[in-house]
Amino acid sequence: MALVVDQDTDEVIFSKNPQAVLPIASITKLMTAMVVIDAEQSLDESLTVARVVLDTPKNNQSRLKVGAQLTRAELLHLALMSSENRAAYSLGMNYPGGMSEAVAAMNRKALELGMHDSQFVEPTGLSSKNQSSAHDLALLVKAAYQHPVLRQYSTTPNAAVPVGRRMVQFRNTNALVRSPMWEIGLQKTGFISEAGRCVVMQAQLAGRNLIMVLLDSTGRYSRIGDAERIRRWINDSPPPLPKADALSISGLSAAVSESGGDLGSGGPDAF
Repeated sequence: MALVVDQDTDEVIFSKNPQAVLPIASITKLMTAMVVIDAEQSLDESLTVARVVLDTPKNNQSRLKVGAQLTRAELLHLALMSSENRAAYSLGMNYPGGMSEAVAAMNRKALELGMHDSQFVEPTGLSSKNQSSAHDLALLVKAAYQHPVLRQYSTTPNAAVPVGRRMVQFRNTNALVRSPMWEIGLQKTGFISEAGRCVVMQAQLAGRNLIMVLLDSTGRYSRIGDAERIRRWINDSPPPLPKADALSISGLSAAVSESGGDLGSGGPDAF
């Protein structure tokens, strides 16, 4: 599922099943960050890292030690940049009214933004019941882009954060933020088996501010490959795109090939 929209004019550049409702994995964290910012809680407040209810051995890849003390700003940064599940969960636990009110706020925010195909049940994205459509996520990206702190935290290539007595290095889960070929203003990646590999981005391509939503990619590097194909297609100014709903990502690949674009599969730096 894919959607590319001009951020300034709302013109649809490319779409493929934009209304299909799917699990969205850690893209959920972008909504979590939105409601935390809306609540105007102090970003300097120190919070305790909490264990995630869905923290199974399969899902537990967090580098944050349960019980560690980090500021709300640091947790927000790690949730967006490195997709840290414990960071996002801890933000929900410390939301005014607790976790249940955080989730309620996420669903209220979705309705406020016109995201009528979306629902949220927890703040990390580990649950496949967090669902949305490409259309709805484009609305979320457009709204999130209005917050400078979300733009900054989601696009930082890497950061060192004090966890206990040592500094721990974290990297952005989106390899494209480190590419000189991209000018990304906001992004979030996601992956669980039910959702496939997903990414949402605001990026400037060919002098246009675009919102890109790519859902349910199946290969390890498919998000990179699909995003790169779209970037090259747009930058190379190919012939007019065929009817959007009839064109899949593979169809886009063919269109780029016909226009002389390079269809590289993306580099080895996974995200």
